[in-house]
Amino acid sequence: MAIALYAYRFQFQALEPVRFPPGSAANAFRGAFGHILRRIACRAECETARDCPWRAACAYARLFEPGWRDGPSGFANAPRPFVIRAAALDGRRYSAGSDFRIDIHVFDVAEPVLEYLVLSFLELASEGIGAGRGRIALRRVHAVSASGNPGALVYDDGHGLEPEANTKIELPLVATEGAPVRRVRIRLVTPTELKSGGEVLESLPFRAVFARARDRVCTLASLYRDPLAGLDYDFRALGRRAAGVETVSTDLRWVSAQRRSSRSGEVHPLGGLVGEVQYAGELAEFMPILRAAEWTGIGRQTVWGKGAIKVEPMA
Repeated sequence: MAIALYAYRFQFQALEPVRFPPGSAANAFRGAFGHILRRIACRAECETARDCPWRAACAYARLFEPGWRDGPSGFANAPRPFVIRAAALDGRRYSAGSDFRIDIHVFDVAEPVLEYLVLSFLELASEGIGAGRGRIALRRVHAVSASGNPGALVYDDGHGLEPEANTKIELPLVATEGAPVRRVRIRLVTPTELKSGGEVLESLPFRAVFARARDRVCTLASLYRDPLAGLDYDFRALGRRAAGVETVSTDLRWVSAQRRSSRSGEVHPLGGLVGEVQYAGELAEFMPILRAAEWTGIGRQTVWGKGAIKVEPMA
């Protein structure tokens, strides 16, 4: 009853001026990673990862085109098993010599992928990123601890990977006995788009927030930890109790953003709600899922940087 992940903090230095338009940084790194990883990991004779006979051993297929023919129903197209946290870069300009960082959380822990991440991001010293394709250099990578703080230095400017690089974080999904939690603030750090009954929500009752957090966390845990095992949850009972949690205050606003695919030219909306909501009730049993959702994100388009939340118990 846990979800496992690898978490890393990548520190870069701008070799040329670099600019990230608002709402674009996570998607810029996602796109660069996918483009370069395909070139590094895929065989020359592979036309499409989805039909490739070698996909079971391909890092690109695992991360960017996962599929589960024999896994849980409804997941022929499984959620991509990683998120990129780069919101602090949005709308920022970095002059040559400036440092900045991003975090990446990887939920497919069957085989370590840090080597592929490092090799891909080293290529940005020649390919560039952001508006204008400014060149950047990967300087260091730290493992991130379960507390969210940087831990062991696992890559240092060309000196190779350290053994601590493959240390997993294990997050329990079931509450243990402890102090009660009766009030909590949830901050939507990046645009967050939640749906219920097929409709995009304009307000965020706790039952909807918890339901989407539960769906996201438990799906990733089931698919990537053990594809054949379900999680032993009484979802209906949890949902009834979540409906009893009250909304105390709301400070939300909708922000608009979009991305254009460099391959298809299609424009995808990336808007959502940002701000915070405070809830009150018997919240302790919901905290493990909410804590895990800080790592996974919630709602739509998490792999593009949306749905990052911060959960803060209050006195």
